[in-house]
Amino acid sequence: MNKEKRSTIMIGILLILLGGWFLAIQFLPELKDWIEVENGWPLIIIGVGLFLLLLGLLLRAPGMAVPACIVGGIGGILYWQNATNNFESWTFTWALIPGFVGVGVILARLLGDDNQEGYRGGFRLILISLVLFVGFYLFLGGQGVLREYWPVLIILLGLWIFVRALLRKG
Repeated sequence: MNKEKRSTIMIGILLILLGGWFLAIQFLPELKDWIEVENGWPLIIIGVGLFLLLLGLLLRAPGMAVPACIVGGIGGILYWQNATNNFESWTFTWALIPGFVGVGVILARLLGDDNQEGYRGGFRLILISLVLFVGFYLFLGGQGVLREYWPVLIILLGLWIFVRALLRKG
């Protein structure tokens, strides 16, 4: 599939999702309450990320997916922090930013970027981001289930490395 066709497909998908959202709001007005205007200022940042993605699609520049994912991801973090009033979580949520880059790299590759390492590099960035996030979360005072069951993450990482070594050619 060529770049132009992929970009056109992605524009179509974005329009379908946007139209679906507006249709859902018409039939379920309580969805509007989910987005509080006075607390929804981070939605502007998410919107800028979506605009960058749309601009990249229109200009046939798949590489624009990377900054779009970074901006949109940071907007998502800010939305969550604003909704929960948990701005102290920046001590560990910043570690998700390399993961946003990874998502952008994968998305750019899907949209037709010529980078042959796109998928592998993107997934590697996401994995690094998750490891950093969990590490900082555990050591900088995060709360919840992850605090108690963090050894399971080490077991899963070991299993992933083990299976990957078994399946590797040569």
